[in-house]
Amino acid sequence: MTVRDVQNILGARVLTGEEFLDRIVSSACGSDMMSDVLAFSKDHSVLLTGLCNPQVIRTAELLDIVCLIFVRGKKPDETIIQMAKERDIIVMETGHRMFSSCGMLYQAGLHGGAV
Repeated sequence: MTVRDVQNILGARVLTGEEFLDRIVSSACGSDMMSDVLAFSKDHSVLLTGLCNPQVIRTAELLDIVCLIFVRGKKPDETIIQMAKERDIIVMETGHRMFSSCGMLYQAGLHGGAV
């Protein structure tokens, strides 16, 4: 699945990284706790979160997460957007809740994998 597919499924708005929407993603992770993301996320994945702080970008960079999606209508500030631009990380936002977003992606075939 491409990030563009993810965008379309969630009706998400791209905040930065539109030139990278054709990147392939193989899994997704939804969490507001970066310690859980560090423990369970895989490379080339999408991270869905409502946590709007720079630690999200640092975690994404560390784990080779290609796309961050802020759920529940959360809007990251310009610091987060700029950090993502510098690291070629796609950032999107959606009005869907975390549970709904994860369910929509799972139903479309993007899974998280076994623990």
